[in-house]
Amino acid sequence: MTAYAIARLQDVTMGPEIVEYLKKIDATLAPHGGRYLIHGGTTQVLEGGWQGDTIMLGFPSLEQARAWYRSEAYQAIMPLRTANAVGDIILVEGVEEGHRGVDILG
Repeated sequence: MTAYAIARLQDVTMGPEIVEYLKKIDATLAPHGGRYLIHGGTTQVLEGGWQGDTIMLGFPSLEQARAWYRSEAYQAIMPLRTANAVGDIILVEGVEEGHRGVDILG
């Protein structure tokens, strides 16, 4: 089942390290079937106090999303991001086509 890596990044320092991170991240996604779905697009906050840039990556499965995040290639560049941005990152499993709200009731 499809899975997603979702990040909300704040206080990004757009310097040489973030530029290097951006140049290298695509190569870490490819072996795990990862692709960008959202990358800092315009955000309209409807409720709450959402701040920062939203990034959403799609993967064929939760296992592949985990494998990407834990991969040597990604772990090697992750400090370039963490030293220059504050944020939250989660992995979440998607739902089947046709899913309805009441489906979580069992």
